[in-house]
Amino acid sequence: MQTENAQMQGRICLVTGATSGIGKATALGLAKQGATVVIVARNPVRGEAAQREIQEQSGNPSVDMLLADLSEQASIRQLAETFQQRYAQLHVLINNAGVFMLRREETVDGIEMTFAVNNLAPFLLTNLLLDLLKASAPARIINVNSDSHKSGSDLQLDDLQTAKHYNVWRAYARSKLAMLLCTYELARRLQGTGVTANCVHPGFVFTNMGMNNVGPTMQSVAKFLLAHLGAAPEEGAKTSLYLATSPDVENVSGKYFAKLAPRPSLPISYDESLQKHVWEASARLVGFTN
Repeated sequence: MQTENAQMQGRICLVTGATSGIGKATALGLAKQGATVVIVARNPVRGEAAQREIQEQSGNPSVDMLLADLSEQASIRQLAETFQQRYAQLHVLINNAGVFMLRREETVDGIEMTFAVNNLAPFLLTNLLLDLLKASAPARIINVNSDSHKSGSDLQLDDLQTAKHYNVWRAYARSKLAMLLCTYELARRLQGTGVTANCVHPGFVFTNMGMNNVGPTMQSVAKFLLAHLGAAPEEGAKTSLYLATSPDVENVSGKYFAKLAPRPSLPISYDESLQKHVWEASARLVGFTN
């Protein structure tokens, strides 16, 4: 295997949203360092194409692909079950997938799509794989967040799904703040286990997120603007890769990272009572009893 270096040799990594953009660049970076990389895709054709491309560009054949629709809780449960049937360990979980919905839509589970994919999907998948992560310690959980969470200060516990006065920016910001709150709560619960949990802001990056919500003309305009204003996915993946691989952050947990360093998040995100309430609300929405 001809990889750039082998510092991740023997490590098993699972990356969601890895058929394009930041997720694909992250998966490629891990494969180049010798890791066994499992990418999650919703579309089998795109998934297989990404799998082949990562294998070819990294020189690493140990790139697997699993199918899942992260808007469906049954599909997430099946993903976790399939992964555990194939792999006896999990050292790095990167919850990278996300959506940006211009209109309010509900999933098959009756949950607002943005909140379901951006918060509940990583919440559910992480908890389903938590025992495996603990058994594989030292292990790391990286949740790809956004500075947009700082616009979610109007988060309301009785309206986490933005049923009242839906607005695309409000829904997105609230979903990312909820993810951050749950990550901080998870980090506290994981103390002493050898498993860390952190969030990362990748920066303003040119990706395909949200493109399925607009027509061909607007897609062309948006892609042109983003390609000139946004950073490349490889740049956006740098901090995720740093958190996944660097020995410097082996014991760092419960932090919000940007540009390879911890950064302050929205002040209310440090409210432990709010963290607990959003965690418990998320648990109820995915059917956990405790």
